[in-house]
Amino acid sequence: MGKIQDDNWLYSFLRFFVDRHTFRGFRRYRIVGRENIPEGACLYGSNHCNTLMDAMVILATTHEKKVFIARADIFQNPKTAKILRWLRILPIYRIRDGIGAVRDKNGDTMDQAMDVMYDEVPMYLFPEATHRTKHSLRPISKGIFHIALRANNKYGKEKPVYIVPVGLEYGDYFRFRSTILLSYGEPINVSEFVKGREEENEAVILNELKTVLRERMAKLISFIPDEDEDYEAIWELTKIRAGKQPCSLKKRLENNKQKIAEILDFKEKEPEKAKTLFDKVRDFTRLRKEKKISVKSVANKATFGKTLLKSLLMLLGLPFYVAAAVVSCPIWIIAYFVLKGLKDKAFRNTANFCVEMVMHPLVMAAGITLLFCLVPWKFAALGSVFLYYSYVYFIDYNEWLRIWMSDIRLIFNGKLKEKAKELF
Repeated sequence: MGKIQDDNWLYSFLRFFVDRHTFRGFRRYRIVGRENIPEGACLYGSNHCNTLMDAMVILATTHEKKVFIARADIFQNPKTAKILRWLRILPIYRIRDGIGAVRDKNGDTMDQAMDVMYDEVPMYLFPEATHRTKHSLRPISKGIFHIALRANNKYGKEKPVYIVPVGLEYGDYFRFRSTILLSYGEPINVSEFVKGREEENEAVILNELKTVLRERMAKLISFIPDEDEDYEAIWELTKIRAGKQPCSLKKRLENNKQKIAEILDFKEKEPEKAKTLFDKVRDFTRLRKEKKISVKSVANKATFGKTLLKSLLMLLGLPFYVAAAVVSCPIWIIAYFVLKGLKDKAFRNTANFCVEMVMHPLVMAAGITLLFCLVPWKFAALGSVFLYYSYVYFIDYNEWLRIWMSDIRLIFNGKLKEKAKELF
């Protein structure tokens, strides 16, 4: 058995296809902080908020090799384990898998991880250990630090070992074709961190590294303390007060972080007033959801004039929408039934991505064949271009339609508009 990071022509070939569909899954995909990536053996720790899409977003950042570490329970089936290894994923066993498994099986993963890092192939972990659709962080597990410290002990004098924090900021966790901002933060030079501390208790070093990594990861996302009982109210208020968001995803993140900081500061200084405010937010949120009004309509302060302009634009795009709905119907019909059967809402984006990636090439192949058989080649070529973008347009138009209908509901809901004024 060769190294997990060895070249594989089929894997590399398929990567172009998979990455292309990852990009299609977002209206905008942006990466910032590449300048923070150091030279050396790098271990990347990312927040985990959107199931498989987190890995797909990271995979698409560059076409270079990447190796991932995932929880061991998904490797139980030997055939599945073989496929996962081909996909460059290593298993890591946790206490819940049994002390014996941690002791006997993690050694092989550690050895392979050392080899991957020595070859300076990026290795990614999700140190929260499980996904959760929240603008927060779960407790950081120790696995990433065990790997980093072992790598440093093995060859830290030869090349530096780093832990690089990664932040994934989604525009929406559940809606297909939202936005994603991937940020690389300030790296932790593990070799420098432990220098001169060889005699210290490793547990102390691990806990200090956990604190540093958590702080640096939190800076890369719209972070609300997980233990805060007012989390939902704070995030709702953040979206409302952020107003019409800037086009730059980086500025959007900075805007959200500033609003969160202001709200948390207000809560600390004026706890009683904050309690009253959060109660109003909860009441507002309940009414807003009952009336099926998006928080975007509230934040953007929908007006009759703006909505009228949107109506004209929607009308112009309607014929293309109908055509797109017809030609892409095999994709969205299957997606509808797949999503309907999901128990965990967090997998909605992943399910949409998988359906689109499988069905889009089939629809394209059938559609292009029919076009070139039935109409002149110039029209067939134009039709092929439309066919390629049809599902993307269909999804985006549905989102515009959702917000347009929400704007109309808000305009004619005086009670909700009055409640909203109290929150700005």
